Amino acid sequence: MAAKGSNQVDDPPVDGYVVNSRDITEQVQHRERLEEFASVVSHDLRNPLQVVRGRLALASDECDSPHLDSAFDALERSETLVEDLLALAREGEQVDDPEAVELGAVAEQAWQTVETDTATLELGTDRTVRVDRSRLRRLFENLVASSVEHGGRDVTVRVTDLPDGFAVEDSGTGVPKTERDTVFDAGYSTSDDGTGFGLRIVEQVATSHGWTVDLTDGVDGGARFEFTGVDTGD
Repeated sequence: MAAKGSNQVDDPPVDGYVVNSRDITEQVQHRERLEEFASVVSHDLRNPLQVVRGRLALASDECDSPHLDSAFDALERSETLVEDLLALAREGEQVDDPEAVELGAVAEQAWQTVETDTATLELGTDRTVRVDRSRLRRLFENLVASSVEHGGRDVTVRVTDLPDGFAVEDSGTGVPKTERDTVFDAGYSTSDDGTGFGLRIVEQVATSHGWTVDLTDGVDGGARFEFTGVDTGD
């Protein structure tokens, strides 16, 4: 009991403190698992594939066989799958240090690194956004590759502004409404040549930035991906 006239306040006894570290611990463990997986993919799988490529090159110098062409095709598919798995492991981590970049400039850079045949890129944006540049470029690369793969060699891909983001659409055949709930699932593909991770990586990039991505119809009936909640600096 406090003495009469003192300022001391009688507080109930404190038996201890409870610190909830579960969420933080789970996040750390999840990141560690992703980093371990990325390490395995980048080292333990890439090295054997490089050995296989070297052996195939030597074999092709000594003989001419259609079986070698099939082996090279399978090797390239395996290498693409490794790259997609590696991206899938890394692109989902939260973006901590975004930078201001021109949306159209990154789209053009991505366009130059994808086999686009006679496809056309149309830019309807002069917007600057705050993003992880390399992840945004990966997003564009995957969307362009998907448009060319499913929309044909003459497809048109457009990048336009939204009030709080941007949209990427093509003039292809679009995605049936019955399949739109599954296109972002890992392994989804309608092509024998696809790995099924391209659009999953697109969603991962969006999520890592805190964006929302929606798939709908483009003005020409093709696929339209809308990204909202983007930091436009406005």
